[in-house]
Amino acid sequence: MPDDGELPPSDTYFTAQPHSRSQRRRLRFLYRGEVIEVEVDRGVFASAGLDRGTGLLIESTTVGSSDRVLDIGCGWGAVGIAAAKSAHSGRVVLVDVNRRAVHLARRNLERNRIENAEVRMGSLFEPVDGERFDLIITNPPYRAGRPLIERLIREAPAHLDPGGRLVLVGKKSQGIKFYQDLLESKWPGLVEVLSRGSGYRVLEARLALPGRRREGSSDSSPSKPVHREMSMLSSGTSRPGGTGPCDLPNRRTLSLRAISIDDARGSRSALRSRRSA
Repeated sequence: MPDDGELPPSDTYFTAQPHSRSQRRRLRFLYRGEVIEVEVDRGVFASAGLDRGTGLLIESTTVGSSDRVLDIGCGWGAVGIAAAKSAHSGRVVLVDVNRRAVHLARRNLERNRIENAEVRMGSLFEPVDGERFDLIITNPPYRAGRPLIERLIREAPAHLDPGGRLVLVGKKSQGIKFYQDLLESKWPGLVEVLSRGSGYRVLEARLALPGRRREGSSDSSPSKPVHREMSMLSSGTSRPGGTGPCDLPNRRTLSLRAISIDDARGSRSALRSRRSA
């Protein structure tokens, strides 16, 4: 069985034209009390739904309201959508080499009326040549090979403003410890483990401000993922009788989680009731 939404070995999502036959389907998520509908497809990463690594990545990453964000390897747009909702006064650029993913991500932005984001086609930083960001966020295409991931890490500082951050997720079998060691030895700034969960590790590499020496590294990750400004959960429901992410409509850290069509209809009715009250 493919692991966590990834493609079978016979196919790869890091290609301009995937070989898998298209088989689209729609998913619904709840994000900060708002129903978000997306379309996914075979031949694109996480075609079965939100994967655990991407969920932990978003759950652990702080996004400022005016941040300029780059989502590398955007797939169908989960990270970019959540980032755009958080950076409501900023701008989000989603990039992917996969033509099918680019098409899906654009449709999903339009479907959810997101106007502060755009999708570009190309590999890594090629579509954003000469541009800089406050945050680069990625679940890298590990199956494309180590040289590509090393290139991503090597070229990231040139696309960050001073104090900007590269945030990436990976697991042991994908070599995340190797990339953590690489960042700690080469990155011009602070490297930190933001969180761990389900075998994954989220790393944040912050670019040093001018005039400051390299700050070293820190591995002070909490035992459980920390909910910050934007968060996403892959679980479909809240705990029975417990406080789930949708039970607290005023929290700033509400989660994007899968819901059924009936849940979506009920959520819309509840929102209309609150607005008319």
